[in-house]
Amino acid sequence: MVFSQEELTHDVYFNTDEYDVPLTEENRILLFISSLDTIPIQKISIYGFCDDRGSDDYNLELSQNRANTIKELFSGYGIDESLITNVNGKGEILLKVLNEEEVHKIRGLNRKVEIIVTPKTEEKKPNEKPVEVVKTEEEKPKEKKKKTTEDIAKGTIEKGDKIILDKIYFKTSYSYVTPESKKTLEDLAKLLVEKKNIYFTIQGHVCCTQMSRDAIDKKTKKRNLSVARAKYIYDYLAKKGVNKKRMKYVGMRRKFPLGGDPKFDRRVEILVTYVAKED
Repeated sequence: MVFSQEELTHDVYFNTDEYDVPLTEENRILLFISSLDTIPIQKISIYGFCDDRGSDDYNLELSQNRANTIKELFSGYGIDESLITNVNGKGEILLKVLNEEEVHKIRGLNRKVEIIVTPKTEEKKPNEKPVEVVKTEEEKPKEKKKKTTEDIAKGTIEKGDKIILDKIYFKTSYSYVTPESKKTLEDLAKLLVEKKNIYFTIQGHVCCTQMSRDAIDKKTKKRNLSVARAKYIYDYLAKKGVNKKRMKYVGMRRKFPLGGDPKFDRRVEILVTYVAKED
């Protein structure tokens, strides 16, 4: 993986006469795609190549198939296809032999796809100052008082309240919680088992992705980490005795970052959807 100020590049290597991506190469691509999450992308170019063996027509077709495979893989991992502007098979790379013993190695390096990512560049207009919009007191949205799990315990909770589950944090790029979060999660489960009148949706969040995209779950290699985190909490609460009919779960991707330390965006929240009268 090579990084420069203007472009980011990555090479994917293939086996002889094949255009399926080897597992080791797919893992490298996943890491590369993950590194793009915080980068605004202007365009992506994908170029396929072959070694010097095979006819011209065969090599052109094989190199194009390799480029197409990488495009499909990028799309499968959540990269917007509109960003991929070039997908071309270039055919063979001429063999440059420096040493007869290196022929096999050189051919292996020629069986590849080159990926070139061009980031967006911001154009700043000179002497231009941002226009500040001043809102009147009537126009300013009134902040709703933040609710906590204590409000659940006290019964001072109502439909529409949102509770950030404090001290429940997730391991970076995974859907399971950190060890220090287990006690808090256990206390939450006991509380929700007791308060049978509260119905809610578990909302999962992620940090550090481009725009409002979801992040990749390193365990499953799917770009659904916010959903996986919400489901982790859902499954845990269900296992501890919370009725599934009272719960739903949803992934919020990176639509609502809190700012500050990224660990605070690797979070789940509870949105109260209904509060029945207690018996």
